[in-house]
Amino acid sequence: MNEVKVLRAKDYPRMPWKNGGGSTEEITRDAGVGLDGFGWRLSIADIAESGGFSMFAGYERVITVLQGDGMTLRVDGQDTQPLLPLEPFAFSGESHVTCTLLGGPIRDFNLIYAPQRYDARLQWLDGEQRFFTSAGTVIVFSVTDALEAKVGSHDAQLGRHDCLRLDGNVGLLEVSSNGLCCVIELTAR
Repeated sequence: MNEVKVLRAKDYPRMPWKNGGGSTEEITRDAGVGLDGFGWRLSIADIAESGGFSMFAGYERVITVLQGDGMTLRVDGQDTQPLLPLEPFAFSGESHVTCTLLGGPIRDFNLIYAPQRYDARLQWLDGEQRFFTSAGTVIVFSVTDALEAKVGSHDAQLGRHDCLRLDGNVGLLEVSSNGLCCVIELTAR
């Protein structure tokens, strides 16, 4: 049986970073409390100054700048190309990572997942989009002020940074949206 939730940005709890260097709004996760016990987690981080990232051993990460000019990352001694808004970048949670902001504070969107427990797919979509998925969990994250999202027979009007989350899918599910959003598909291994 599918379980559907609409998650509103105004309700996301704020929590400190693992390394104490800032704070994050936690959007949603599969399980656990605090920074322990989750198989996957979505969050929005506010980065006010250049500095180090928290390590998450045993996890993979996908980060995307939402607001601000962007940043470059230094991952295990290698510099990335500039990460500009809505350009996702994947790296190991075990990597040593520091960021350099390109023009002041940014907000970024983060997927952290345990690859031994979940297969994950993240894609940014714009305009009228429609596709099918067999993922067990599907999340549509809005980056516009008004997004119409539909997952299976469930639809929702989403504001900026709101989500539509469907869990328990066991078949082929239609996903559609009419604006700028991120779709995350997670399947337990």
